[in-house]
Amino acid sequence: MMAFQEAAKLADVPEGAALAVELGGIDLALVKQGDTVYAIQDWCSHAEIPLSDGDVEGCTIECFLHGSRFDLRTGEPLGLPATEPVPVYPTKIEGETVWVDLPDESEN
Repeated sequence: MMAFQEAAKLADVPEGAALAVELGGIDLALVKQGDTVYAIQDWCSHAEIPLSDGDVEGCTIECFLHGSRFDLRTGEPLGLPATEPVPVYPTKIEGETVWVDLPDESEN
């Protein structure tokens, strides 16, 4: 079961860059593209480096250390050396607040 949790104020999420937040024990990178905010787990599956420190281009985020890119929509790696996907989470915007749908803690 999932549950939406308040993650950030919409004004705090940069356009074309990432905001690092910790929510429900999960490190997330929030990225705003137009009217959409993406939530992706904030670590590279290759080297466990924060993705929020990397560059955002379109719907991708790049790990600054080795250059692996991930699709913000699916978490799938788009370039080596990463081969494993990174979890992504559904989001919604209500008013000026970004909400992220996270797994219920009892499922962990």
